[in-house]
Amino acid sequence: MKKYLNLFDLSQKVDYKTEILSGLTVALALVPEAVAFALIAGLSPLTGLYAAFVMGLVTAIFGGRPGMISGATGAVAVVIVSLAISHGVEYVFATVVLAGILQILAGAFRLGKLMRLVPHPVIFGFVNGLAIIILMSQLNQFKDISGNWLTGQSLFILLGLVLLTMIIIGGLPKLTKLIPASLVAILVVFGIVVFFNIDTKTVGDIASIQGGFPPFHIPSVPLNFETVALIFPYAAIMAGVGLIESLLTLNIIDEITETRGRSNKEAVAQGAANILSGVFSGMGGCAMLGQSLINVSSGARARLSGIIAAVMLLIFIMFGAGYIEKLPMAALTGLMIMVAIGTFEWASLRTFTKMPKSDVFVMVLVTLVTVVLHNLALAVLVGIIIAALVFAWDNAKRIRARKHIDENGTKHYEIYGPLFFGSTTAFNEKFDVLNDPEEVIIDFAESRVVDMSAIEALNKLTERYLKVGKKIHLKHLSNDCIKLLKNADSIIDVNVWKDPTYKVLGDKF
Repeated sequence: MKKYLNLFDLSQKVDYKTEILSGLTVALALVPEAVAFALIAGLSPLTGLYAAFVMGLVTAIFGGRPGMISGATGAVAVVIVSLAISHGVEYVFATVVLAGILQILAGAFRLGKLMRLVPHPVIFGFVNGLAIIILMSQLNQFKDISGNWLTGQSLFILLGLVLLTMIIIGGLPKLTKLIPASLVAILVVFGIVVFFNIDTKTVGDIASIQGGFPPFHIPSVPLNFETVALIFPYAAIMAGVGLIESLLTLNIIDEITETRGRSNKEAVAQGAANILSGVFSGMGGCAMLGQSLINVSSGARARLSGIIAAVMLLIFIMFGAGYIEKLPMAALTGLMIMVAIGTFEWASLRTFTKMPKSDVFVMVLVTLVTVVLHNLALAVLVGIIIAALVFAWDNAKRIRARKHIDENGTKHYEIYGPLFFGSTTAFNEKFDVLNDPEEVIIDFAESRVVDMSAIEALNKLTERYLKVGKKIHLKHLSNDCIKLLKNADSIIDVNVWKDPTYKVLGDKF
């Protein structure tokens, strides 16, 4: 019988068994990832494990998305690797603390809402690229210590155990969902390896995870301007990468669970977690899509699973390292391959012939940048910029003008489409200044004056009419457009017709 408890979130029910088992599965999956990312950054394995514990615990308790898992990530490792090599681990810890402060400021100023600007093709590209990265990262498990590809019996044993893991994870949920399939797969493969004394690669072959409680340690760096100037660029990039990856992961988990997380709360929690990670000897991190998907696919929906994962990870480090180091990497490799398969948006492939070509281009480009550069923040920013340029270009072509002359001899230009920097040239080409009558009305009922370029275009148009002794009026401007013109009264001086009976969609009335 399921028991429920409202834990840290009075609106969220907690299924004890599901949450605990899911948290245990995630903890096992965190070990090789944290070790691998620490080694990528040129740091000791415990630096990554401590970061996974601190990040996971703090964000699980205080984050804005129950069920989401945070820890040491490859995106952060790529950012700090050059700093670690050139200046040492103490500067890395200081950078992590500063990045956390920047993330808290981002959450305090409610910058999480900027995620609304990320188009769906960019999210598709990000997710697909991350799935490919997760898959490619598992290829290292098919190499020996010298970096050569496995052959013969060693390769066949590894492949067999990986396939068995994948079959259990994919097939068990069709029979029962009482126990997370990922945990069952890990335990079954572990049992087979131990019972038959199979010689295969284990977690201990990568690195030792034996350690104690994360030691409190203020970064030993000079507190001066030179230090801040050195670490600030790394901290800013790390904060940006962490927030982008975390908030995109939050959105994806929102879609899967059909619930809504709180982006600004998550940003503050990520910042606090990074600050604590930096002072407790961790390399910092952010949300992890792969582990988050393992968690929610196992049925976890509350904060307890993330807390269990973090606590169990610490228990592994302090008391269970000897056992965890015996876990076959084949089981964890099969688990992560299934995560990659589940992460990839297969539905996006069917949209190639249905989506606009520009959206397909953005999606593919983001995927390629993610895979080639392993820079998730850069990939997302590139996608957003290209999508914005495409949107601006499309809207620039849509501005039109319907013309007619009324019974008083006044010529009306009814403008359709937004007037902004991209459409000003086409806008100016609509007017016949020399041949127009003495009075001209420009009707903006179906248009908007958007930016400074639009105001400058109206200013030049006004000057052209004034030079030939003709009057120009603007009609049906929305309140925000009128305010924009008033703020620029030193630039443009035209008669604005106010129609008290006219309402523009979006105005308060």
